[in-house]
Amino acid sequence: MWGFFIFVSSLSACNNIANQQQLEPAASTIQASNTKPTSVGAIPLPKGYKRLESKKGDYKQFLREIILKPNKTVYLYNRQKKRNQSAQYAVLALDVGTSDLQQCADAAMRLRAEYLFQQRKYSHISFNFTNGFVCDFEHYAKGYRLRINGNKTNWVKQKPASYSHSTLRQYLDLVYSYAGTLSLHRQLKAIPLAAIEPGAVFIQTGNPYGHAVTVMDMAYNATTKDTIFLLSQSYMPAQDIHILVNPIDEQLSPWYSTKIAEELHTPEWTFTKNDLRKF
Repeated sequence: MWGFFIFVSSLSACNNIANQQQLEPAASTIQASNTKPTSVGAIPLPKGYKRLESKKGDYKQFLREIILKPNKTVYLYNRQKKRNQSAQYAVLALDVGTSDLQQCADAAMRLRAEYLFQQRKYSHISFNFTNGFVCDFEHYAKGYRLRINGNKTNWVKQKPASYSHSTLRQYLDLVYSYAGTLSLHRQLKAIPLAAIEPGAVFIQTGNPYGHAVTVMDMAYNATTKDTIFLLSQSYMPAQDIHILVNPIDEQLSPWYSTKIAEELHTPEWTFTKNDLRKF
């Protein structure tokens, strides 16, 4: 039965065979100084833009406070370098684990789970498996583990309770194994591009493959009435979560504008404006 779950989940992974465009990004012209940003919220803005207001404790502020690695090299779960090193502007200082699990949709779930864990909103950490089973962190933290009987999945008490961060990571590895773009797409709520917000996810289920990227930060230009945003992704194989460059507009990169026609071109995937969803 576990093999069934793995097979279904793998069909929704971010292996963009049919859709991959390998667009060639150019270097950003926004950052004038040689100082590398140390966090998402320190990534320089284009002239005339101001970051959207946030408040302590909200998801927007959490995403901005995520630390960036000094080196922007993207590594796979096995510590080998990713073949394509041209897609990223910066790399988030979050572990990728040692197994090929934390891929595209998983990165979106990781960010959301880390935020809720920081806020101690443990009961809100819950993700659905591809077969529809609701896998919540509260059960896992209380020591329950999954038992499979035929087509039935249920919790069985096996361990002492633990709400540590290492327990969260173990829980997430379980989620990554049996969830993916298909299940996350079903779990998220569709929103129009006009309602874009930090933490929202552009996501496609694909046929047979899909992909997901997370909106990390946003800013607004009061003169031009333009809203811009940053995107992050993991990919396949499992790899460091990274901030994407903008392969279409080198003057704006790594920022993206909401003034798009129908398609959003990222370095390794193309979305439409109708692919936006939120938790």
